[in-house]
Amino acid sequence: MATTNVYLTFNGNCEEAFLFYKEVFEREFTYIGKFKDMPANDECEVDPEIAEKIMHVCLPISTETMLMGSDATEQSGEVVFGNNFAISINAESKEDADTYFLKLSKNGTIQMPMQHTFWGAYFGMFTDKFGINWMVNFDEEEGV
Repeated sequence: MATTNVYLTFNGNCEEAFLFYKEVFEREFTYIGKFKDMPANDECEVDPEIAEKIMHVCLPISTETMLMGSDATEQSGEVVFGNNFAISINAESKEDADTYFLKLSKNGTIQMPMQHTFWGAYFGMFTDKFGINWMVNFDEEEGV
């Protein structure tokens, strides 16, 4: 069975917000990474202005639910309250991830096609035809 979580996007204050959420929920991050932590890549150079910003953070709220987030970049566009969240689906298999992505993105706008990532997941994101932001994920490596 797939699970869904909320993914929040911030205008540069993601770390501050998630430190607050961490205190409120009394939990530890399972992952927190900044843009400077991304592996070197000739095709995607990290802008020094965002190097210290949060690329991705995960905070478990319960055994079934994660609160996740990141800071916006020039590529993702400016955060406008109302478009600063996405529904994140964690699929049970690569095939399920492809199916969810294909069906939900039909007549929508794909920001990142399904692909293998450096963090060990098969991942993609899009906005559906109703304007809802989605992320589809399958964790290929255990413990990611």
